[in-house]
Amino acid sequence: MNRVITAKYNLSALSIFRGILNRSVPRAFYRLLCALDSEPDVFLRQYGEFYSLICERGCSESLAYSFTEAALFDENCFTRLAAGGREGELSDEALRAVRRDCEAILLAANLQSDEVLRAYPRFDEIAEVADSLPRWKSGDCAESFRMFDGSLKAVAKYYRENGCGMFARYKAFIWRDGDIRPVLNYDTVSLDELTGYERQRGKVMDNTRAFLDGKSCNNCLLYGDMGTGKSSTVKALANEFRREGLRIVEMPKERLIDFPLLADKIAHLPMRFIIFIDDLSFQHQDQSYTTLKAVLQGGLAAQPSNALIYATSNRRHIVKERLSDRSSEVDDINTRDNMQETLSLSDRFGLAVCYSAPSKDEFLEIVRAMAARRKVELSDEKLCAGAERFALSRGGRSPRCAKQYVESLFC
Repeated sequence: MNRVITAKYNLSALSIFRGILNRSVPRAFYRLLCALDSEPDVFLRQYGEFYSLICERGCSESLAYSFTEAALFDENCFTRLAAGGREGELSDEALRAVRRDCEAILLAANLQSDEVLRAYPRFDEIAEVADSLPRWKSGDCAESFRMFDGSLKAVAKYYRENGCGMFARYKAFIWRDGDIRPVLNYDTVSLDELTGYERQRGKVMDNTRAFLDGKSCNNCLLYGDMGTGKSSTVKALANEFRREGLRIVEMPKERLIDFPLLADKIAHLPMRFIIFIDDLSFQHQDQSYTTLKAVLQGGLAAQPSNALIYATSNRRHIVKERLSDRSSEVDDINTRDNMQETLSLSDRFGLAVCYSAPSKDEFLEIVRAMAARRKVELSDEKLCAGAERFALSRGGRSPRCAKQYVESLFC
């Protein structure tokens, strides 16, 4: 039996990794192999459709990578367990099926155009057309599959470092329309790019590290002045710890009532999650306020053990308070009760980190560091004088203002 027919039969019998046949490139390739038993016009049509698809996907020069990448992003019983370092819980027979599927995927991924064409039983009838058909190139497989030698160590290592399914393909997500959606163009900010606030970031980083290590940790509220890097800190931490199984899911504050649905979707996954609520504040105590408060305190909608809530706010106490809320028309007992209820949400974050506006000296140090990183060629005197003028025109000093000033020097 030649390689092409063997690949066809092996793809037909995929078991653990059968989900890859739902991916566009492996599915189209499998259809092409199945068309070997068809009339010449059907076989040639499948060949043309397959080549058109891989050109659209940008993998006509690297078919093997595209094919094996689909397997790396597949979610199945092996990949889920391997992501949590528990692949050994599968039976010996199931692990044998995994190895067989990996071998089948590698064989199919490395088939050449001419092999497939000449495997067609009526090749003589299509020889003239076949000579003019475009050819694809296999290229290299994805790294973990390239190292596959019958052992599952390299493949399992990939899932431990990257997760499985869409959580292997993407690292940032948003809650939208009742489901977790990947963020295709996620902010790639790194901790090295952030300047100043080392003490504050250190606290949040230590808390995140403890979370990943399974130690005692807390939900975290990052509060303080605008533009001080609260949101950037959370995003940078998600980037920093991606290979250790950390993922970030942003939940819009107006959808906090959906928290139980989100919790159900991630509770069984082997990765760990930061549920990110940006710019958190409430005009009054509504249903979203009550839901978040119950989650933080461990109510019926409790957060799963593999998730922490990181929220940012410009207000320490989150709920906007008006002078009328303290009106003397309300008796003293109820006034105190109302105030305690208002303050109770922020108090339920076990870790609260303050990002206050920088002093003049701190602001200029941030400017100098950013300018050095961008290789700005200005004297220190001119750089600092320009930064101060820019800050005054923007109404105050902040790391965001410093970044905008340095960027303006290149305009």
